[in-house]
Formats: sequence, structure tokens, C-alpha cells
Amino acid sequence: MLSGSRTALLRMAVLALLWGSGFLWIKVALNGGLSPLHITVIRCALGTAVLLALAFAARQRLPRDLATWGHLIVAAFFCNALPFFLFGIGEQTVDSSVAGVLNATTPLWSLLIGLALGTERGLRPPRLAGLLLGFAGTLLIFAPWQRSGLSSWGALVLLGAAASYAVAFAYMARHLTGRDTAPLALSGAQLLAATGLTTLALPTAPAVSGGPTLSAVTAVVILGVLGTGVTFHLNYRLLDDEGPTTTATVGYLLPVVSVTLGALFLGEELSARVLAGMVVVLIGVGMTRGRERGPAERVQTA
Repeated sequence: MLSGSRTALLRMAVLALLWGSGFLWIKVALNGGLSPLHITVIRCALGTAVLLALAFAARQRLPRDLATWGHLIVAAFFCNALPFFLFGIGEQTVDSSVAGVLNATTPLWSLLIGLALGTERGLRPPRLAGLLLGFAGTLLIFAPWQRSGLSSWGALVLLGAAASYAVAFAYMARHLTGRDTAPLALSGAQLLAATGLTTLALPTAPAVSGGPTLSAVTAVVILGVLGTGVTFHLNYRLLDDEGPTTTATVGYLLPVVSVTLGALFLGEELSARVLAGMVVVLIGVGMTRGRERGPAERVQTA
């Protein structure tokens, strides 16, 4: 059996792979005729089905108190409905690889929020340096001095999605993790709330002329089942075990996945500078993991 620390690292790696590939699937779905809102609703619904099926198999019950559902609705908006939709909007004009890089700013947003809320007290210099180094690696990958994409509206929308994730991590850590409700049921309930929120907006979605292509349907199914259902459960477990800022550092690994997949399948850039940036990102993530934790922060075993 893996130790708690190794289990958390394994979850981070799998989460980064599945989450990072999501930018590719979004781009494929958009190119195949689906709108950002359609993609958002379908991935939420499929993710909900996966998580509720797993929760049912594990004999886990959905929360029943109104207070928990109130928190779930807020978390569903900031962690699912809003960022999912914003990534669809942003990738209409921005490469999938760049979307993954901009999403890597989530740990910095998370750190700023944590400092503002007082949940990140006594942040040690090595961990802070790791966060900054990770962001420097994303800049090296993106090289904004060579492109105009960072100043475009699409890039700004993607930055908004990254900030939304950070808000969600902080909110979920304060109001949802550590409750009596089992993680599968809790994450399934949150995606169920997100499905309801996004479905309410469906009447505003543009009509799909000619219907989506087979590749678009395949992409959104993979995005919903693996990139949303499985990923969201892993995210909840990691958040419960490690806390919001460590969970957000998974965002630093996403450029490695998104840039590689974008280069392989969409013909997007993969240069020596990009590879060097990936190495810097990984070093930064390692530095953020290399910290001493007090009794209240000990990693739970799976």
C-alpha cells in the first residue's frame, strides 16, 4: 500500500494528466461545432453520472441538510459552471496549450486568497519561492514577449477561469471538506448542482448548425467522464488531504500536459524554450511540496 505522501503525489500526477488533457478536448469539441455552453452542460452532466454511480456503488448518500447544499451551489458555480464556461469561451481564440499555461496561475491566485483570509500563515520562503518559480516556468513556456495572445480578451477570460478555481478551492476547503459526507457523494452532489446551474442557461446557447461532428461528441464524452467525473473526485480527495494551495499547484503541471498534447495533436508549438519551461515548472512544484507540516496539516492515508 502506498504511503499517504506517495498516494497524494500519485493523485496529483493522474489529476494533472486528465485535467491537462481537458484543454485539448475542449478545443476539439469547439472545432467540431459545439458551443462553450453545450460543452459545459454535457461535461457537468456526464461527470455527475460517473460520480453518482461510484457513490451508489460505495453505498454513499448525498448530503441532506440545506446548509451543505447551499455551500455546494456556491462551490459548483466557482469550481465548475463558471470556469468550465470561461475555458470554452477563451479557447475560441486561444490555443489549448496557452489555456493550460494560463490556468497555471491558479496557485498564485490561491496563495493570494489564502494570505488575505489568513489561511496561509507562516508561509516558508522555499515554498513561496517554489510558487514563484512555477509561475516563471509558465511564463517561459508562454513567452508573452513573443505573442499578442496574453493581451487578448480570450486570454483575460482564461485568467478569470484560473482565479475562479482558486476562489473555489479556498471556499471548499473552509466549508465542504472535513464534513461527514463521503467524498464521492459530496463531489457528485456538487457536480449535480453545477449541472442544474448550467442547464438553466441552456436557452441562451446558440443553435448548432448541422449538428456536432463525431470527433466533437467523442471529445466531450471523454471530457465529461474522465476530465470531469474522475478528475473532480481526485481533486476533492487531494483538497481534503493536502489543502487548497497544494491542490492548486496541480495547475503548474497542466502546461506540461496541455503543451505536449497541443503539439502532438493540434500542431501547436513545442520548442526548446517550452521544454525548458516544463522543467522549471516541475522544479517549482517539487519545492512547494517540500515543506514541513504541523499536526493539523498531516496527510491522511487513503
